[in-house]
Amino acid sequence: MSCGEPHETDCSEVLDHLYEFLDHEMPDSDCTKFEVHFEECSPCLEKYGLEQAVKKLVKRCCGQDEVPTDLRSKVMGRIDLIRSGQAVPEQDLTAPETGQPSAAAE
Repeated sequence: MSCGEPHETDCSEVLDHLYEFLDHEMPDSDCTKFEVHFEECSPCLEKYGLEQAVKKLVKRCCGQDEVPTDLRSKVMGRIDLIRSGQAVPEQDLTAPETGQPSAAAE
């Protein structure tokens, strides 16, 4: 997605890190670059607005549910693996770790 105009920060970089921006998980200097990009690029601004609306809707509809601690740990472990560039095993996060395939995998 791009408006076809050159930008200091490339559209692909903005879209690749959009959730980090939405979740306030990036340095202020990067946030500033993204804000400048959104002022210049209406397609990226539109995508940002859509993702922000979805995030608010999910929070409103699902934000009150408690996540089981073991599931949270498994998900965070997978995120850490992905961020480190390691291979991520293909298994159901909700399946017990017995070495047996889950019913969903059959």
